[in-house]
Amino acid sequence: MSYREEQQVTEQQEQFLASLQHSGIAPEMSKKEFNELFKSIMKDGFHGICFSMYEDGQKPGDHISQIQVRRRMNILKPHVSWVRSFSCIEGNEFVPKIAKELGLKTLVGAWISDDKEKNREELDALIKMANEGMVDIAAVGNEVLYRNDIPLEELKEHIEEVKRSIPSHIPVGYVDAYYEFAVHPDLTDLCDVILSNCYPFWEKCHHDYALTHMQQMYGQALQAARGKKVIITETGWPSAGESLGAAEPSTENALKYFINTQLWCKKAGIESFYFSSFDESWKVGAEGVVGAYWGIWDKLEKLKY
Repeated sequence: MSYREEQQVTEQQEQFLASLQHSGIAPEMSKKEFNELFKSIMKDGFHGICFSMYEDGQKPGDHISQIQVRRRMNILKPHVSWVRSFSCIEGNEFVPKIAKELGLKTLVGAWISDDKEKNREELDALIKMANEGMVDIAAVGNEVLYRNDIPLEELKEHIEEVKRSIPSHIPVGYVDAYYEFAVHPDLTDLCDVILSNCYPFWEKCHHDYALTHMQQMYGQALQAARGKKVIITETGWPSAGESLGAAEPSTENALKYFINTQLWCKKAGIESFYFSSFDESWKVGAEGVVGAYWGIWDKLEKLKY
């Protein structure tokens, strides 16, 4: 999540976005045609997806079994080339392990928070897995600056430690909202790859302009990257829950957003990780009702569309 009150689409921006061409991505179709296009994308496969760990009654901090991770990974395998994980402990270490067994590539994240003891466990586990060949891209932290968990200098020290401690061919980066990389050029310089979260929904953007706004977000990160690769590490749209300004969750809007982002990313040659794989009920506490409905599959692991 990367919503902040001052970072939202204004009326003037809405008018600007409405004036831009849609680039011919997924024009208006019938519901049946959209469903068929979705099935085609899923059959052909897309770049990457964020791995959802938790079933009903589970939450971060719970230890998740290898059996559960494997079952969910087997569902994802036919559809993606890459999987992204958010932590390296408490069962999350099974995500890259099983992904590699299934022939998938991995973007592996160490979860960095204000808990220094846990941070040490996360970093040690990320370094260990990278040295064992389970990590294709290493991410040190996710939206740490957005949450203001630790000082910037401490975050940079963690990134530098991981870069020193793992094979040099593994890119190391940090994940945050697209605008953070322009605000912190020293952090951007330190990263081998720019890992950018792009959420039109959290900026109250109407779904008609969501793709265009996401393209702008990516463009801002690309400009801040100054020639480094930019990967969209999270983007998505909820299928249910409460509206946020002009941004309305619905099955139809979520389906269209998924299709549009996948078609555009493929056309533009952009690597992206869709958020998310499965609905997770625990996210209601952090984001409201809408937090539980970001998956392509529902909480019972049934494909929604």
